[in-house]
Amino acid sequence: MYLTSGFVLSAQANDTAHGLQYEIWLTTENGPIKTVSDSETALFFIKSEDTNIVNNVLNAESVNFYIKPLALKNFQQQKMSACYFKSLRQFYSASKALKNSGITLFEDDIRPIDRYLMERFIKGGAWVTGNHFEYESYSVILNAKLKANSDYSPSLSKLSLDIECNESGVLFSIGLVGCGLDCIIMIGEPQSFEPSAGYTIIWCEDEVALLRLFVELITEHDPDIIIGWNVIEFDFSVLYERAEALGLKLAIGRGKLPLYVRKGHFTRVFIPGRCVIDGIDTLKNATYSFESFSLANVSKQILGESKLIESNNSLQEIIRQFNEDKLSLAAYNRQDCILVNKIFEKLKLLDFAVIRTQLTGLELEKKGGSVAAFINMYLPLLHRSGYVAPNMGDHGLTFESPGGYVMESLPGLYKNVIVLDFKSLYPSIMQTFYIDPLGLIEGLANPSNSVEGYNFAKFSRENHHLPKLIKSLALQRQLAKDHNDPMLSQAIKIIMNSLYGVLGSKGCRFYDPRLSSSITLRGHEIMLQTKKWIEECGYSVIYGDTDSTFIKLDDELTHDECNEIGKFLADKINTAWVSEIKQTHNLTSHLEIEFESLYSPFFLPTIRGKSVGSKKRYVGQLIKHNETKLVFKGLETVRSDWTKLAQQFQFDLFTLLFKQPSKIDILVKEYISNLIRGEFDHLLVFKKRLGQNLSDYRKNIPPHVQAVKKFQKKNSEFTLNRGEFVTFVYTTNGVELYQGLHNYDYQIYLEKQIIPLFDMVSSFCNLNVNSISSGQFNLI
Repeated sequence: MYLTSGFVLSAQANDTAHGLQYEIWLTTENGPIKTVSDSETALFFIKSEDTNIVNNVLNAESVNFYIKPLALKNFQQQKMSACYFKSLRQFYSASKALKNSGITLFEDDIRPIDRYLMERFIKGGAWVTGNHFEYESYSVILNAKLKANSDYSPSLSKLSLDIECNESGVLFSIGLVGCGLDCIIMIGEPQSFEPSAGYTIIWCEDEVALLRLFVELITEHDPDIIIGWNVIEFDFSVLYERAEALGLKLAIGRGKLPLYVRKGHFTRVFIPGRCVIDGIDTLKNATYSFESFSLANVSKQILGESKLIESNNSLQEIIRQFNEDKLSLAAYNRQDCILVNKIFEKLKLLDFAVIRTQLTGLELEKKGGSVAAFINMYLPLLHRSGYVAPNMGDHGLTFESPGGYVMESLPGLYKNVIVLDFKSLYPSIMQTFYIDPLGLIEGLANPSNSVEGYNFAKFSRENHHLPKLIKSLALQRQLAKDHNDPMLSQAIKIIMNSLYGVLGSKGCRFYDPRLSSSITLRGHEIMLQTKKWIEECGYSVIYGDTDSTFIKLDDELTHDECNEIGKFLADKINTAWVSEIKQTHNLTSHLEIEFESLYSPFFLPTIRGKSVGSKKRYVGQLIKHNETKLVFKGLETVRSDWTKLAQQFQFDLFTLLFKQPSKIDILVKEYISNLIRGEFDHLLVFKKRLGQNLSDYRKNIPPHVQAVKKFQKKNSEFTLNRGEFVTFVYTTNGVELYQGLHNYDYQIYLEKQIIPLFDMVSSFCNLNVNSISSGQFNLI
């Protein structure tokens, strides 16, 4: 028997003449391999007491199946049986028929191919054995048997793809960069082209020729991974639709198998033997945040490079170039491919995708997926503990669990403030107090050997999985830090931090408010007790948020003295929690508070128009390694719905407040004077996203929508869709879409962008605004 190992690129279940077949493509050190497992079965679970009814329903539907009693229970402690099927068609037909008959099914929404990999704990890397056959560009293993190989790390070849087309999806060109390719396939008559440009243009007479050449090049250069920007929702969707319209099959899969695109709540692209990874989705998976995820914005932010067309109406310019200047369009098309490649390389996005798969078992291209990752990691363990997963909502509980602890702040300007942060507070609570779906059911069944939770929850001291999983992830993360592997550390952090969110999500089959409230309310208890202990040491807690405690220290202390107090308090709190949890619960504490930050100075504002402190808003000068940096939280410098004028003014305002408050009056006068003279006109643009479609705005129409509707009266063809950004300004003629040159209403900008920020700090620098107008500014 042949034995090798590789990394999963694609996996699919198919109905064949031999029954249900699992086809899994791997990339290996010896080239791509297709593994084929025939005569497989798909299954879901039913309550054993429903067996007779299920038999009657499925026999009436002429479904081929068999039922087997199992040593498994559901969370209601009822015995379970499995229904097995030898084809996907029978599996889905049976699921539909039984649901229509009112039968409760368990785990019928898990795709059979996902279950196959999940139950074998295959997370990318796999050993495979079977009957081996060599073909020209790949191998096949029949009668394949797979098992996990957690040590396998793939070397993946990648190709960047980008298309250009008109508004109807009619293709102009396809750019391909990577895997030995650097070319543009372009429709049109051949034109002379300077070879020194470093790439080639391949001319085609029409779309059919273009698509056929595209298939040839993909087959010849044989990438493992195809990357792009919105490549799934746009590029491959357009390619697939154009091929369908032209009667072509895009056989770009390995083994000359065709591309398949399925649209629903999201678009899924399947290419046998290859994987498609979208840059936007991967950035979001890695928790990157941008004001806009457009390629133009991200490449400018990350690379400092721009697209070759930066027009507000790029489509119009693309069409013009295709008709009048095809060489410029080719350069633009290629530049997009190159920018995507550079972003992937600089941020190591492909490495991140591989690591995420190795940790969770999610497909490389999976969008989002925190719930799916949890299921992948948890469900096989649950089965081995004798349970099947519950259906969503079957706990019968409807109350909502509270959010994290947030203390009302004590507003003011402080000289020295230290911050103590609990390290991974929610995961450490779950680990310490055994908070776990299985633990909840076992704890309720055996309350004498359980840990008390909240809302009548009890958690087994012996039967649980999440505490062990969290411990394993924490150890892996520490090793990643020790080996200076920030990508692995970040991937593990994302997974650990998602565990609470998953248990608190109604989109997860394990949702139960007793689980989430036992985490958050325990967090409230921990934060309040920590505050009490700190105050007993003689220090004042001025703010607290979820896992962070802000402590005021005496003004005369040096930075070194502040740091020493921070370390002392962290040690004291950690020791206290070890003792408290042992004495109260007879448990081992996994809570760890760290001295994280020293701010000097530090500012907590009031709620606008009130005297009480606001929440989740502050600014401080962070002191770290003898360097200083202004940190803003929840204020205008970090909010995209304020203008750049407000962001710049706020930064300058706090710089002076912390260093030279006596000069704030000069700063404000200069800003107002420069504003009125028009020197800040380039900073006056507001940017706000459409929360719904334009037609849905009927009452209380906000300014950004007013601007769009006003523009549409003179430009009837112009439109924007839900989720797109609107750039607008306030002018003497009212609110308008930003067009470059306007007669700005400076009074509105004074009232909306300058005065609120100055008011926030005026009482702390002995200044008051008496009157501000376009012609007068007095400070008293």
